[in-house]
Amino acid sequence: MGIYGQDWASYQSSTPDTSGLSFAFVKITEGLGYLNPKWVSQRDHAKANGLVWGAYHYPHMANDPRAEADYFLRQVAWRPGDIIVLDWEGYDDANANVPRSRQLVYRDAWLAYVKAEMPDYPVGMYCNLDYWLNVDRTSTCGDFLWIATAGRTAGRPGIQDPWLFHQYSEAGGVDRDYCPLGSTAELRDWSLSFQRTPPTPPARYTEEDMYSYFDVPANADFDLPVEPAGTLAAPAGGARNGPIWLVLSAQGRDAQVTTAFHVEGGAWGRPAGPVPVTLTGDKLVLHLPTDRLVDKVRIRSTAPLTGYLVGRQVA
Repeated sequence: MGIYGQDWASYQSSTPDTSGLSFAFVKITEGLGYLNPKWVSQRDHAKANGLVWGAYHYPHMANDPRAEADYFLRQVAWRPGDIIVLDWEGYDDANANVPRSRQLVYRDAWLAYVKAEMPDYPVGMYCNLDYWLNVDRTSTCGDFLWIATAGRTAGRPGIQDPWLFHQYSEAGGVDRDYCPLGSTAELRDWSLSFQRTPPTPPARYTEEDMYSYFDVPANADFDLPVEPAGTLAAPAGGARNGPIWLVLSAQGRDAQVTTAFHVEGGAWGRPAGPVPVTLTGDKLVLHLPTDRLVDKVRIRSTAPLTGYLVGRQVA
């Protein structure tokens, strides 16, 4: 039971052997200036071979954790199912003089900030046994713990706390990892489970649902502002002026109606009409043009009218 993976950095190939692997973690950044030159190739290679992919950042913990997190996050066009990791260790020169209390503050701040920025993704932490037992004080690891205890049997890291990944050995120049989930698909489902429920698609409205009423007085120019109509997929204006209907009905007695369109930033077009609109049930339906940016419609009627605007595509 369980699945296996690896973690890669610049000293691995751009296209490591993925035989028998279910996942791969790739180093993206370090501090505020380093970028793994192979990370894109390594990511694309992992995904092309069906692996669940994660990315990690190695910190310089004297720096502002938010600044480092932003540097890391903006390198990647994140996709649903990607896994985000802080590589929390500090044995190098950049961290040697950073007090462990500061390292602990850095970790907590980085994880909290990144989770707030990336709520739809699993955000967790890698650390070794020394850091987990001697630097950690709160058992904070975000959404998951990736624990490193080299030399132990895969899946037996020797800690009591819950963990999801175990880095159990380094062989052939590659760090090797284990996950107790039953399959690649199970791990992928877990990583995708952090995606929030997408919003309900807009309904296909009927004409009646979309009435927006207004009254047109008799014997006076009535200028009606119109907005981009859009479509069901982009109701805020993905398609300027179309499709959109302007419907006019007689009120009280039959009317003769003329209309004109005003081009945005330009002039009024030639009036069209007069068109008879009868009280017996006729209605005048105007389709606003889609070949120019109309922002107003001028209506003039010999009798009062009731109008309504249909501003989105209807069923």
